Amino acid sequence: MRNSASNSAAIQALHRQAKQMLPALTDVLIGLGYSEIVHQRISQQNIAGAHDCYQGLTRAYQTRFGQVMIKWQLDSNPSPMADNSSLHHEIRVLRTLNQYQKNSSAIITPPWLDHKTISLSQQRLTVLIMPYYSNGSLAYALKQAQSAQQKHRFIIQAAILIDHLHQSNWLHNDIKPSNLLISDEHALMLTDFALAEYIKGAQLKSQTVGRVSSAGTPAYLAPECWHGQGKTVQTDIYAFGVLLYEVLMGERPFAITQQHREQQEAALIAAWATQHCQQPTPILPKPHQRYQQILNRALAKPVQQRYPSMQELLKALQTLHPYQ
Repeated sequence: MRNSASNSAAIQALHRQAKQMLPALTDVLIGLGYSEIVHQRISQQNIAGAHDCYQGLTRAYQTRFGQVMIKWQLDSNPSPMADNSSLHHEIRVLRTLNQYQKNSSAIITPPWLDHKTISLSQQRLTVLIMPYYSNGSLAYALKQAQSAQQKHRFIIQAAILIDHLHQSNWLHNDIKPSNLLISDEHALMLTDFALAEYIKGAQLKSQTVGRVSSAGTPAYLAPECWHGQGKTVQTDIYAFGVLLYEVLMGERPFAITQQHREQQEAALIAAWATQHCQQPTPILPKPHQRYQQILNRALAKPVQQRYPSMQELLKALQTLHPYQ
């Protein structure tokens, strides 16, 4: 319960700060030519060696781009350490992926529109401009009734995107339905590359790229992450396995109770680790049994028992008899 009270106090403090910050941010965006400004999310990010750092998501309209989503970061008394923030990292990743997409037929992310860094007295504002899609994300789509055919299309499209991303030598490290946008043409695109990591070398199936244990969304983190091991292609494949189950069933294969959510962080981490490291892969009901073998391999606890690449998993999906 102490964890819950602490979170409540932090949220209240953030709300007080937002009341002071957002009107000034709105004025800056109006000065940059944006209108119809709607602030949708704000959070505080802790960056070692940096002062207060706030991030948010804002929807707006601009004559040049039309409806856009603005990811922003406001640094008070910014230091060089602030350049290591998730937004600055994401801008670097997207710049690289945008170049990759220009040189290939792969579409992985929404089109790159613009980014700016603006000095504001003792503060620095960084904005990343991306298209706004009224269809929202796959997470939103899964709240609506979907046919078996549409579910299969979502699964195939997501697998293709992740395969393209790996072929471009990047891991996403936060695969989940809310990070898959649905374009106006009803195509999926990956978003939110704050945790993305570059794969050094050509051996995509075995290259370890870091030792970040629990960074990411707990409901999608592979067993090796809870053991403090480096992330690999198989880590993204595991997250895709969770997503595969979620698309089919409308719920995740592993979950913790409300009681666990109200406990302190150590107990919360232990609860999620138990789910991913010890709970067996669920058995799909008869209408979805054709995916069971793929699900079993994608969610295998040992890394070496999962698919060697997303391309191999995609091939397995494409051999399934299509729905009529």
